[in-house]
Parts: sequence; C-alpha cells; structure tokens
Amino acid sequence: MEKKGLRAYMEVLRLVRRLPPETRAYYAKYARENFVNYRDADPSTSLPDLLRRAYAHSTWVLNKYSIDESAAAKLKEIYGC
Repeated sequence: MEKKGLRAYMEVLRLVRRLPPETRAYYAKYARENFVNYRDADPSTSLPDLLRRAYAHSTWVLNKYSIDESAAAKLKEIYGC
C-alpha cells in the first residue's frame, strides 16, 4: 500500500507539469504537503479514500486549467477508482 501512495504522488507531480508554468510551484507544494500530512495514516483503512480524494482533486485542477482530465487516467488506474 505504501508503494501505491508513492506511485500516486509521483503521478500527481507528472500532472503538475501539464499545468501553466506560473501555477506549477503552488500545486507541487500543495501536493507534497498533502501527501506528507497523511503519510502516517493507517493504509488499510484510509489510503483508498485518500487516493480517491486525490484523484477527484487532480481532475478538478486539470479541468480548471482546461486540460483534458483523461491525462489523469494513469492516476485513476493507481487509485483503483
């Protein structure tokens, strides 16, 4: 499960690279803070929910900047949504 969280974090950072240059630092920092805040969460009970929320937020951000949310397909696969 921890590997799944790390893979998800790396994929979120890949998605951040698709955002406009002036927004990348903000969203990279935001993603890091959120993944760090939940690193000690119980993987068996909260990780699936956290991954679903991260996917939902990622697609919202992509849509906000008019980036096709299909860019998050790999993230969706990792999350198992």
